[in-house]
Amino acid sequence: MEKKQKNLEGIITITSKGSGYVAIPDFKEDVEIPEGKTGTAFHGDVVLIKTLPKTHRRLQGEVVNVVTRKKETFVGTIIEEKGRKIFVADNRKIHTSFSISGNAKIGYKVLGKLLPWTNAKEKPQIEVVQDIGRKGDNTTEMNSIVLDRGFSPTFPNEVENEALSVKNSSIANFNEEIKNRRDIRKTLTFTIDPADAKDFDDAISFKKLSPTTYEIGIHIADVSHYVRPDTELDREAQKRATSIYLVDRTIPMLPEILSNELCSLNQNEDKFTFSAIFEMNNNGEVLKSWFGKTIINSNKRFIYEEAQESILGKKEIYKEELQILNGIAKKLLAERTKKGAISFEQDEVKFVLDKNGKPLRVIRKIRFDAHKLVEEFMLLANREVARFINKIHKPKRSGDIPLFLYRIHDVPDYEKIAELSIFVKALGHELPLNNGHVTGKDLNSLFKRLEGKAEESIVKTATIRSMAKAIYSIKNIGHYGLAFDYYTHFTSPIRRYPDTLVHRLLQKYLEGKKISSSEFIFYEKMGSHSTEAEIRASEAERESIKLKQVEYMQDKIGIVFDGIISGVTEWGMYIEEKETKSEGLVRLRDLKNDYYKLDKKNYCLVGEKTKKKYSLGDSVKFKITSADLERKTLDLQLI
Repeated sequence: MEKKQKNLEGIITITSKGSGYVAIPDFKEDVEIPEGKTGTAFHGDVVLIKTLPKTHRRLQGEVVNVVTRKKETFVGTIIEEKGRKIFVADNRKIHTSFSISGNAKIGYKVLGKLLPWTNAKEKPQIEVVQDIGRKGDNTTEMNSIVLDRGFSPTFPNEVENEALSVKNSSIANFNEEIKNRRDIRKTLTFTIDPADAKDFDDAISFKKLSPTTYEIGIHIADVSHYVRPDTELDREAQKRATSIYLVDRTIPMLPEILSNELCSLNQNEDKFTFSAIFEMNNNGEVLKSWFGKTIINSNKRFIYEEAQESILGKKEIYKEELQILNGIAKKLLAERTKKGAISFEQDEVKFVLDKNGKPLRVIRKIRFDAHKLVEEFMLLANREVARFINKIHKPKRSGDIPLFLYRIHDVPDYEKIAELSIFVKALGHELPLNNGHVTGKDLNSLFKRLEGKAEESIVKTATIRSMAKAIYSIKNIGHYGLAFDYYTHFTSPIRRYPDTLVHRLLQKYLEGKKISSSEFIFYEKMGSHSTEAEIRASEAERESIKLKQVEYMQDKIGIVFDGIISGVTEWGMYIEEKETKSEGLVRLRDLKNDYYKLDKKNYCLVGEKTKKKYSLGDSVKFKITSADLERKTLDLQLI
């Protein structure tokens, strides 16, 4: 191939076996990098490669240089090898061990910084920068997950000190600040959250104006009042961009002085909020809207189960108000669904842990009308804020748009949707496509037909994977999944930095202030950064769940479980246990009764002699043969 002498640039994906693949624009398939040819590259690095003479069915290459490191800090364990201490990364895609610079104990986990590595013939070196704790300890493992994703479980002293200073200053100036706000304290207001919630960043107020019209307020913690630009708090919040919700703990975006105290909308406490207040009718139509700074005092802290009791009429506390709000929420949901909003509701599980973090049992999360009520009014506020910004802005010239930070969701990729349609058909269902496109209504119709069937979860997961990812952007294209033309994130500034930025922008527009050109650059950068941080946080959350699933199953070796075949590959089948959602692997080599091959077209494994099929979505019985906490994997055997 003529291009083989030219160095090509791309991002390398490295497998646990040490080989890799590099995606090159305009190439039909990724360039394969054989084991031993990855040079000094790690998984995710931007690299330069040269192609090798074609002696293989696939184009192969060799890494000649690392352009940019994806990351330079790693979490790993100190072990002893041939009388020397070495560092082994937790991430199995880091295919080499490291020599160590600095003090570290064998059997302990550390955070290490990669020292310059340019010679692939030499072992890379790690400088120990933080001792995390003894391997296997629950707090050590949870902190390792967070640190390896680039987050910190603790705040720098200067940030904590500034948070305390802000609290003291706010208390001193509280009465003066009230004069600048709309006072909602005499209006019925409440929060609805999980029983174990520690911060409350949204509240709903309700006032009946007539038999069919109501004033409904969505009140959001006014984080932007406390977290000001160019402060230590703001820089730290920017860096983190999001809170992280692990199985047993929350790693907050803001210090607890703010997240759990000053900003949190605690019951019977005066709190500063940024509000979206609507006059609405029984049909869920917004007749009037108002946006601005307020002060509230929450009358009641509901947990979801308690609010549900009132909605069902089993409890009297604010029964009428909650029932009216629930009726309006159902109208809002029906209207969204009518326009093509996609319902991705899936069963979720929650672990009950002992004081040491050991999982004792698994319970299924139940979504009540109370959950949906809160969700619909938060979606309403997010939508109306975005619409308001576009409504008040009067373009000075063609193409002029207001600076704002939107939450956008693009239409699905043509090829991925085509693959999804084929996948669904192989499972015996139809997903109609119109010129390669699919509507939200068609997806909802498919999900309705799948309700209660074994393959429901698998199809929904496959559909989510075929979708574009929702991201933050200053360029609005609407939100495909929610069927909104305008959408933003306004309702969770305690746990999402983009919401704080949205509050700042909204206040500037309300005050008629001008937006500088430098702000466009900043907000565009923060949109990309916040999206990337959100992805890393989601990865950490999933990994913590996987850890607890394997830990829960490790003492259940030999017990028979019911499961669903959730994946088929050339090396085996993945099975998801029905109650815990734990997933494990049955290796093909362990299927002794026949020699099985993968039928990619029909998503199944077929026995060569017996023609027996194991298809995606099949219900099976299995037992666990081994559980590897370090790798977070389960090995299974079919019964």
